[in-house]
Amino acid sequence: MNAKGTVFKYGDNVDTDVIIPARYLNSSDPAELASHCMEDIDKEFINKVQKGDIIVANKNFGCGSSREHAPIAIKAAGVSCVIAETFARIFYRNAINIGLPIIECPEAAKAIEAGDEVEVDFDSGIITDVTRGTTFKGQAFPEFMQKIIAAEGLVNYINSKQ
Repeated sequence: MNAKGTVFKYGDNVDTDVIIPARYLNSSDPAELASHCMEDIDKEFINKVQKGDIIVANKNFGCGSSREHAPIAIKAAGVSCVIAETFARIFYRNAINIGLPIIECPEAAKAIEAGDEVEVDFDSGIITDVTRGTTFKGQAFPEFMQKIIAAEGLVNYINSKQ
């Protein structure tokens, strides 16, 4: 499994209320959530993001509430992967549960810039900044997590086993 796209770069402590503002939580429709993704931190995100693009952030991405709306909004917006120095634990779990690939790699998070073209190989954990010609070693996705992501989330994965 791979992801490849253009980078949107954010800093530390991007919380779930910035990813999907609370005023839109009256909807659970992924398309509706996606239409407001990141709007309080980056008004142009939803107008510029293309299917496959990648979010890169610094420390503690996804902190705040435990709602699944945040990773759902990111995934539904077309983002193929989120790379960060660190993730809030509940966001990490929610992202895997809904099938959004995320990878921790402090070196990549620091070096990759907005607009760079980046490719991620989930089998090896190798992150390649195609624009700059640099590579980083993130944590590879265990096989069971890749199966959950391929199934588009934990519920679908479990249902496929029955």
